[in-house]
Amino acid sequence: RGSFNAARAALVPMKAQHFGRMLFTSSITGPHVTSPGHGHYSATKAGINGLIRSAALEFSVYGITVNGVEPGNILTEAIQLHRGAAYIKNMEDSIPLGRLGSPRDVANAFLFLASDDASYITGTTIIVDGGQLLPEGKDFRLLPP
Repeated sequence: RGSFNAARAALVPMKAQHFGRMLFTSSITGPHVTSPGHGHYSATKAGINGLIRSAALEFSVYGITVNGVEPGNILTEAIQLHRGAAYIKNMEDSIPLGRLGSPRDVANAFLFLASDDASYITGTTIIVDGGQLLPEGKDFRLLPP
């Protein structure tokens, strides 16, 4: 509901100036993967992706682009404070690039989408996950003999 209300409020000035870059935070959890106990979170993030596509279509006539960023596992202060080194290492081992993302990695995706370089991009998301969604199994680093 918050994303919808924010979009509605931001639409007024963007519509008046016939320009805008509306950006949302989604997640890979929901639109792509989920886990037990995360149904509520998954549903909200999948809903945000639907809002992004719908708003992009509706607001395009006003020169407004609408996009989002879908972070994977990001090494935040909360993760560092509440999870042990073994837990973090296990998360890193599940990511092809071998590390958790940083808040800066996510911010850079938003900066790109807000820039003139993204003026022809609308109704989509950028996945920032270090390749986390790519592997089919845990042995993705093994090369064939």
